[in-house]
Formats: sequence, C-alpha cells, structure tokens
Amino acid sequence: MTGHVVVMGVSGSGKTTVAEGVVARTGWIFAEADAFHPQANIDKMASGTPLTDEDRWPWLRDLAAWMAEHGAKGENTVITCSALKRVYRDVLREDVAALEGEHRVVFAHLDGSAEVLAARLEGRRGHFMPASLLQSQIDTLEDLDPDEDGVRLDLTEPPAPLIDQVMGSVAPGQ
Repeated sequence: MTGHVVVMGVSGSGKTTVAEGVVARTGWIFAEADAFHPQANIDKMASGTPLTDEDRWPWLRDLAAWMAEHGAKGENTVITCSALKRVYRDVLREDVAALEGEHRVVFAHLDGSAEVLAARLEGRRGHFMPASLLQSQIDTLEDLDPDEDGVRLDLTEPPAPLIDQVMGSVAPGQ
C-alpha cells in the first residue's frame, strides 16, 4: 500500500513540526504546500487579503498531482496543507484515488483554540501569512467528516505524541 499524509490545519497550528516528525520516522518524501503557491497567492495573503476558492483550485490540483506522481512510483509522501474545506480535501484525494493499487490519503488535522493559534502567530517571524488572516481561516475550516480517512489532533500536545497519533492512523501498531 502507498500512503500519503496531509498534515492539515490553519496557519500556526504546527503542521510543519508534525510533518517533519512523521518524515523523520518514515523517510517518506516531504513537501510544504506553501512552496506550491503561485507568487500571486503569496502576494495576496501577504497584503492581508484572504484567498478565494478560485485562488486555491490550481494550487490544490498541483498538490494532488504531486502526491499522485509519487504514488504512481510506489513512493509515500507527507505534505503540509491547510486543507480547510471538505471540497479541498476531495481535490487532494482525486488523483491518488485514480491510481491503480491500494493508496491512502490520511488527513492529520491539528486543531485548537483561536487564542492559542493567535499567540503562536504573533511570535512567528519570516512567514508571508499575517496573523490578521487567522480568523478567515478559522471561519473557513470544516472538520473532517466521519467518512474521511483521518485523525483530529489537539495542537496543544507536545510534538512526539502528535506524531505517534499520526503514525497510529497511517500504520496501526507502530
């Protein structure tokens, strides 16, 4: 089986930390979804303007194609992606689902209070996403549906137990 983990959540939730921990344990191929954004999206967010669905569709399709490209070669991947809406997660699953063989896309949703997230963003430096856009992401976020392959994680927990939970979702017994 080929597996793909999407570590999801709003900005400041700890996606990179958890994703890097999963990669350290598995050796899987890693990508930051932010690296797939076109410059126009980055400029828009940096100016304090939330992205629209129209801004996100090409970016999400590029991420899905990247996972499927690796999956077609039998390679497992880990990506960080906000994946705020069910329809966005559906796009991320599409190309992988079309591959022959058994492939899974597991979502690891880092969830927490607006207060904790705001405090984290206030202390963050060197990222294009301003703290002023946090509420727009929170307002857009849709929890994982029961039929989605994934796990909800409390972002206030230390990284090691969060990574353990992701690993338990991807490969039970690890």
